[in-house]
Amino acid sequence: MERGARRGGGLLAAAWRRLWQRGPGDGGGGGPGGLARLSLRSGDSEGAAGSGARRIQGTRPFCLPAAARAILRVGGWGDNGGKQKLTLQDVAELIRKNECRRVVVMAGAGISTPSGIPDFRSPGSGLYSNLEQYNIPYPEAIFELMYFFVNPKPFFTLAKELYPGNYRPNYAHYFLRLLHNKGLLLRLYTQNIDGLERVAGIPPDKLVEAHGTFATATCTVCRRKFPGEDFRGDVMADKVPHCPVCTGVIKPDIVFFGEELPQRFFLHVTDFPMADLLFIIGTSLEVEPFASLAGAVRSSVPRVLINRDLVGPFAWQQRYNDVAQLGDVVSGVEKLVELLDWNEEMQTLIQKEKEKLDAKDK
Repeated sequence: MERGARRGGGLLAAAWRRLWQRGPGDGGGGGPGGLARLSLRSGDSEGAAGSGARRIQGTRPFCLPAAARAILRVGGWGDNGGKQKLTLQDVAELIRKNECRRVVVMAGAGISTPSGIPDFRSPGSGLYSNLEQYNIPYPEAIFELMYFFVNPKPFFTLAKELYPGNYRPNYAHYFLRLLHNKGLLLRLYTQNIDGLERVAGIPPDKLVEAHGTFATATCTVCRRKFPGEDFRGDVMADKVPHCPVCTGVIKPDIVFFGEELPQRFFLHVTDFPMADLLFIIGTSLEVEPFASLAGAVRSSVPRVLINRDLVGPFAWQQRYNDVAQLGDVVSGVEKLVELLDWNEEMQTLIQKEKEKLDAKDK
């Protein structure tokens, strides 16, 4: 039985490697060669505040069944090679000793829900569970271009709720800001479109908003670009914004199904090989091609998951230097901050930023 399992594991492992190594000419979305060709369409769902449902264009979403994952582990994947398992304390020590200075962060819905923004999946409170009020044929239609062109009103009704300025960053966002302040943040890759990373003070050049942003907008007819803030008044007044030049409908630069990923997403080609530490915070790692980035760092690089559940490679292909801090996201970040002895700096930063936002709201 064990021999059969190992043989099965070898076959599945070989198939996985072939899929991962498929290049641009193979028409699939495998590893680094395939990532540069991926765009999005209807199918899966992920993220807070409209990171939306995503599927690799032209392919079925690839999801390895739990049984296959188990066989792969029997076949030897995730073997620690006798090396001691890393802990959150160990990671904190690496940062304190300046041994990790190029930190890449992957963030998803779980980083924004503490700010009051609903995610897509949570039963009863998730965004897809609450879309009946928008009178659309099915939940995903709100992020489909063809439906938007016919009836943009439901999207802008939702946009009114999600538009930047309605919510404030939380402790987890300010932790990422502190990483930046200390010169440790190489890049933050976020699935969220709420803009809270920007509000927290993380510069746009340090951000990759993988599923788009409200910060800019584009005319669907003449393709002119505009600052997103130019149309905030229309959105808040329940009006569909129109181009001042050609009168076409203005669409915020949120990635809808079937649209190409933002060009900045492809910074991953250089960022992830350079990283010496990867944080994965508040994401299900189920949406491609974003999810595959978790495997794009070098095998020697520690990966830290701060999340409600084990996900992605942390669930079925752990490395010896993977660390999983499970449970409430903010509590997990607070534990890391305590281990880093950054509590005082965090409180000073949060108070300072709160005063700025209070003054702006007056």
